[in-house]
Amino acid sequence: MKVVFCGTPQFAVPTLKRLLTQPDFEIAAVVTQPDRPRGRGMHVSFSPVKEAALAAGVPVHQPEKIRSPEAQEFLQRIAPDCIVIIAYGQIIPARLLPIPKHGWINLHASLLPKYRGAAPINWAIANGEKRTGLTTMQIDAGLDTGPTLLRYETEIGAVETAPQLTARLAEAGAPLIVETLRKLASGEIQPEPQDNSQASFAPLLKKEDGRIDWSLTARIIYNRIRGLQPWPGGFTTFRGKTCRIWGQAHKPVAASGTPGLLLGSEEDGLLVMCGGETVLRVEHVQLEGRNRVTDAQFRSGARIVPGDRFGT
Repeated sequence: MKVVFCGTPQFAVPTLKRLLTQPDFEIAAVVTQPDRPRGRGMHVSFSPVKEAALAAGVPVHQPEKIRSPEAQEFLQRIAPDCIVIIAYGQIIPARLLPIPKHGWINLHASLLPKYRGAAPINWAIANGEKRTGLTTMQIDAGLDTGPTLLRYETEIGAVETAPQLTARLAEAGAPLIVETLRKLASGEIQPEPQDNSQASFAPLLKKEDGRIDWSLTARIIYNRIRGLQPWPGGFTTFRGKTCRIWGQAHKPVAASGTPGLLLGSEEDGLLVMCGGETVLRVEHVQLEGRNRVTDAQFRSGARIVPGDRFGT
């Protein structure tokens, strides 16, 4: 089977590498986003997918816009049996969809139709889901609305963060794509339409999504902190300065106070009152312009006094 692989971030790399080891697949080309400035120094660098493709000697194509006539001519010239697309980063125009014989096969990091959109892993954790997974699908002109092919399900760990779950799902996606392509070519699976009435959405993350609302319960806040890693993370204010928070829901304590109030002891560490008379244990804090420190270092350096609170 002649395949064009279309993807950009590290999440797509395990699948590309797996396809490259399979003798029944010919990776004719890799399509990825143009080289961009990245990191603190804003140095121009290759995408993880491009690095993997070059290491394997696969031709790389980097159109500024996939909808361009040049990109269309490139794909038509290759005439692939299918195009595998994983977190590429651009919307595929409808006129390109008929080019591959078996369609554009997408690996989406949710159990569709739940969590359509750009950040399914983040929002599944942030919303307190217990299970998630992967779905392979044929893309259509909508946003993750195409017919589905195969699924992989897994539990979300109670303390698992978005980067940790992303890494797990990236590895699980590789064999799922291989199985999907083989069964699609042999006619063993047929695309199934999604039930749109069951759809939910996982929009692109915004900085404000990470602002902690201390009136929520500690469990909800903790889910958001681990789900919105590495960006925007969970953040609040302290004495007028923004600070990022890392922590987890704490065992019940005999304490009361308004949400955001700082509590704690040498035994329990730094605690914050949350909604529903629940408590979040803060493990690390990073004030704007400062390094990340432990809760003990923060308490010592800030000289916490009774009545201090987050969110002010």
